[in-house]
Amino acid sequence: MIAVSFLKSKYERSNTIRKIDESIADLIHVDLLDGIYAGENNLQIDELLKELSNTKKKLDIHFMAKEPLEYIKKLINLNIWAITFHLDATTNPKKIIEYIKSHNIKVGIAINPDEDIHILDKFLDLIDYVLIMSVYPGRGGQSFIKEALNKIPYLYNKNVLIGIDGGINENTIKYLDNYQIDNIVSGSFVCLNDDFDKQIAMLKKD
Repeated sequence: MIAVSFLKSKYERSNTIRKIDESIADLIHVDLLDGIYAGENNLQIDELLKELSNTKKKLDIHFMAKEPLEYIKKLINLNIWAITFHLDATTNPKKIIEYIKSHNIKVGIAINPDEDIHILDKFLDLIDYVLIMSVYPGRGGQSFIKEALNKIPYLYNKNVLIGIDGGINENTIKYLDNYQIDNIVSGSFVCLNDDFDKQIAMLKKD
């Protein structure tokens, strides 16, 4: 699958979301930052609910926010494929996992480039999805961190879906050829262009 993030775009947010929804992308990737854990604060919940409430495509929500449970509760009734959060952003990850799963939504944990994959060990039986970050959350203009791919084989046969997020474009997509990845997240490569489908098609090529 290809999930497209609208965090950085040449269009305003609601128009970008509409364009992704009408594109050949598989999912709309929703990067949510609180300005504390990473990046600028874009958690305008009322606006987000309005902009995301009628999407045809399912939402792939990624919280880069401290203690995101209260935000999750406000968004839980959207058309969601998965909700992903960071272990180091919460003191009670199991509570978040249980809440998301109680709504029959996939739950994911994101792992940063400098984190050891083994921090996931006691959660792998509880979650559905692992998002490997190939850039650092909230730091703009980063290059793809190829070493992040080294974490992927550990997740094979662990009964979790695998995603990768950060710095994906027509060049870095080639690094993924030899890996089993279920969801590829791309943002500015798609949304800083006029033709979203043309850019997404480059990522979908085998």
